[in-house]
Amino acid sequence: MAFTLTFRLRVYLTILIVILSVGMIGLIITENFSPLDAFYFLIVTIATVGYGDLHPITPAGKILVIAIIITGVGCFVGLAANTIEDMINERERKVRLEKLNMIIGVFFSEVGVKLLKKFSTHDPAISEIRSALLVSNNWSDADFVKASAAPNKYVSHLDSRTVPLEELHGFLAHHKGFLLALLENPQLIEHDRFTPLLQALFHLTEELLARETLTGLPETDYTHLSGDINRVYGLLITEWLSYMKYLKLYYPYLFSLAMRTNPFDAHASAIVR
Repeated sequence: MAFTLTFRLRVYLTILIVILSVGMIGLIITENFSPLDAFYFLIVTIATVGYGDLHPITPAGKILVIAIIITGVGCFVGLAANTIEDMINERERKVRLEKLNMIIGVFFSEVGVKLLKKFSTHDPAISEIRSALLVSNNWSDADFVKASAAPNKYVSHLDSRTVPLEELHGFLAHHKGFLLALLENPQLIEHDRFTPLLQALFHLTEELLARETLTGLPETDYTHLSGDINRVYGLLITEWLSYMKYLKLYYPYLFSLAMRTNPFDAHASAIVR
């Protein structure tokens, strides 16, 4: 499990290193300890082991050791306690992210992949990006990084006048409760990309539901809806790639199905051939 030092841990560690460095130099000067003996004495003192085989003799050495005990023991205990606390928090965070990825998986199974299929079918410029999205079992991390850069350079050209709005309206209306439940899930705060996608998708749903009819609209309104659709489309592509990478790393059997039903593959089929 990956573990990174928090700011508080870095502060404790820095202070402890300073105390050890100053203490070693001070003991070498005042007590004529060797560097190894000075380091050994500081460790057993700060760790409250205190074997007693080494001890300061000079007044200056005793004062130095008193200062080290006052500052070093508390710092050592704080460092140990915070390390354990952060390790527990990291483990809990990993569990929350695992649950979040399960939620994302349900989203793509119920809504995401179907929307990508609908949008890519009506994307006149899909040929510009299709090859970059044909994920295969041979992809490495570098391939996913390269593919993730493609959507950022790609400008989608979905036109709300050519997208079947009534069909899209019905699909999103049917899944509105599902989308709302996802938005209300507190675990989504852990994911800084998926939440904007849900917000954009829910906004598009509200836009479509707010109109009594989706035919004969003014050109300005079609342009507005096109912007909403393209926003969702771009976010969907980026998040789908991230999800595919996650499946390949942790769930190869789910990745196999997701790869065979790739919404950007015109010949995609769940049937294994």
